[in-house]
Amino acid sequence: MSARRAIVSGGAGFIGSHLVERLLADGHEVVVLDNLATGRLSNLTACGLSARLTIHQVDISAAPALQTYCSGADWIFHLAALADIVPSIERPADYFRANVAGTLAMLEAARAVGAQRFLYAASSSCYGIPTQFPTPETAPIQPQYPYALTKHLGEQLVLHWCQVYHLPVVCLRLFNVYGPRARTHGSYGAVFGTFLAQKLAGKPFTVVGNGTQTRDFTYVDDVVAAFLAAANAACRGAVLNVGSGGTYSVNQLVALLGGDVVHVAKRPGEPDCTFADIRQARETLNWQPSVPFAEGVRRTVAQIEDWHGAPVWDPDSIATATAAWFRQLQS
Repeated sequence: MSARRAIVSGGAGFIGSHLVERLLADGHEVVVLDNLATGRLSNLTACGLSARLTIHQVDISAAPALQTYCSGADWIFHLAALADIVPSIERPADYFRANVAGTLAMLEAARAVGAQRFLYAASSSCYGIPTQFPTPETAPIQPQYPYALTKHLGEQLVLHWCQVYHLPVVCLRLFNVYGPRARTHGSYGAVFGTFLAQKLAGKPFTVVGNGTQTRDFTYVDDVVAAFLAAANAACRGAVLNVGSGGTYSVNQLVALLGGDVVHVAKRPGEPDCTFADIRQARETLNWQPSVPFAEGVRRTVAQIEDWHGAPVWDPDSIATATAAWFRQLQS
C-alpha cells in the first residue's frame, strides 16, 4: 500500500492518538489537528519525533486556515468532538459548535482539497435506549441527550455532503471504546476511566445500579483497524457499527479488575444493554474485532499509570456531578 497523507482531527485524544500511531507505523504522513481541550500532547509521546508527523493546535470550528492544514490530504479522519453526557446537558451550545459546526468545517475543508476519503467517528449513543439486540444500523435513532444529538447531526452532515457533493465518506458508529489513554480528566464520564482511577487510588468501584447492565466494550486497537479498513474500502456513504462482537456486564468488568464495590443510583437515559450488530462492517470492510474483552482489560490495566492524577469519584461527588443529568432526563 502506498503512503498517504492523513489528517486526524482530535489526533491528540484517546482514539485519535492510537490512530496516529498506527498510521505512522504503516508509513503514512500524518497531520494532527487538536485544540487540546480534552486531548493531550503526552498521548502522542509514543510517536516520538517522526518527521512524518505534524501537529497543529487549532480549534477546527473557528480555524480560518483549516483548508491549508488539510492541503494535499488523501484521507481525513474526523474524530474531534466534545464528549460526555453531563456537560452536554449543561452546555449544549458548546457541543453544537464543536460537534456540528466543527464537522461542517472539516467537510468543507475536505471538499476544497479533494480528499479521497472522509472517515467520521459517529456514536452508538444515537440509538438511545434500543430494543433490538444486537442493534443494527437500521434501528430507530432516538438521542437521549445533547451529546448524542450533536454527534448524530454531524453524521447527517457527513452523509449529506456525500449525497450532494459526492464526497467519499464512511461513518463508523463506535460502541463503548476502551483501552490505554482513555480520557481520565474533567467531567464524570466513561466507566473505564472512573474505575481505573479508583483502582489506582485503592478506592471502591462505584457501580451504577446492580451492575448487571451490559456494554459492548470495544478495544481501541480494533476501532483503529476499522478506521483503516474503511479508509481503504471502496464503499462510500456507508454507516457501519463498530463493536466487539459481544456485550459484557459491569459486574464482569469489576471481577476482572478486582476490588470492592459501592453502588450508586441508576441513571435516566442510559440503556440496560449496548450490543452492536457488526455484520455490515464485517462484510463491507472485511474487518473483524480481534481483542477479547479479558485481554483488552489486561492490556488496559497494564497501563494503569495513565490514570495517575485522574479524578477519583465517590458516591457523593458523583451525585453532585450528575445532578443536572437527573434533573433534566428523569421521566
